[in-house]
Amino acid sequence: MPPEIALTAAFATAALLTFALTPAAIRLAVRTGFLDRPLGYKGHARATPYLGGCALAAGIAIAALVFGAGTSTYAVLLACALGLWAMGTIDDRHNLSPQLRVLVEVAVALVLWSAGLGWDVLGSAPADAALTVLWVLGIVNAFNLMDNMNGAAATTAATSALGAAGLALVGGETGLAALCLAIAGACAGFLPYNLTGRIFMGDGGSMLLGTLVAGTAMVAAPSTGLELTAVVAAALIAGLAILDTTLVSVSRRRAGRPLLSGGRDHLTHRLATRLGSPGRVALALAGGQAVLCAVAVACAEAGPEWVVGAGGLAACLGIWAVFVLDSPAWSGSTKNLACRSSAINETRTPALAVSGPEQNHRDLVAGLTSPPGGGIPRA
Repeated sequence: MPPEIALTAAFATAALLTFALTPAAIRLAVRTGFLDRPLGYKGHARATPYLGGCALAAGIAIAALVFGAGTSTYAVLLACALGLWAMGTIDDRHNLSPQLRVLVEVAVALVLWSAGLGWDVLGSAPADAALTVLWVLGIVNAFNLMDNMNGAAATTAATSALGAAGLALVGGETGLAALCLAIAGACAGFLPYNLTGRIFMGDGGSMLLGTLVAGTAMVAAPSTGLELTAVVAAALIAGLAILDTTLVSVSRRRAGRPLLSGGRDHLTHRLATRLGSPGRVALALAGGQAVLCAVAVACAEAGPEWVVGAGGLAACLGIWAVFVLDSPAWSGSTKNLACRSSAINETRTPALAVSGPEQNHRDLVAGLTSPPGGGIPRA
């Protein structure tokens, strides 16, 4: 099969499979009570099914294995991502300890490095292994944090995956490009339901996507020329997720709040105060990440010095963006948004319980699995 057809088919197959499987994931989540209920800072109006990660995992795995990624070492990356998807899905149900989650993530990172899918830029095996662990932990948890508004994580991951596909094609790695396009296609198939608040990807979905973006960016990044060129290019591919984590870390430290506490202080929430709907925020995220990916691909073709220069400029702009977004003009409006949302939630219909009347069960399933076109945004 010509590479162009295989790559297009990988994207289309993943998109169609995920779109077709998401209603089944919704029904399964409702039937088993696998729901995210609107408690605390959470702003969605009703109990919303998890298990979006199941549809994403199936769409990505099938498309990638059929169209090229399963015949190479990239299957190791896919297996590691599915492992973290399984752990994240269990965590959505049973709240695993942070220590166990980190331990499993470290193990996954070391497996990737041992398989030749980690960093090899520092000239020292222990140093490269440590860098791989830090990278995987950072990106996986960055996407986990990014999953805070309808469409945010899926849109960002899809755009990052397309950027990684571009780098892979520059390096002649069509198998890796097929995996990247399967990731992007699955996210595209998931978004019509996620943007309208019918289902969440949960920790299972965000950890799946985070692992795949971390791994594909490491492998696709150019490794010739200056030693850290590859790390800079990969950071551009995952740039918005890194920016969001940095913004939240700075904001919560300045406010004296724990880093792992939830809240409406993410990049998405600050954009929502100016842009309004989650759909517009998702478009802004896609546009911003697309620019970073285009710069990464163009500079990779131009030479390592261009990559380093672009990375330095992006880092400066990122630092400037963090302090602008954490200024009273942006953070104050975010606090007001949280107050307004809390007041609204108090007057909304209580979350439907799966153990309630059978009619409620049927109504909830029918509403969530109907063709996309409406819904309640997640905050």
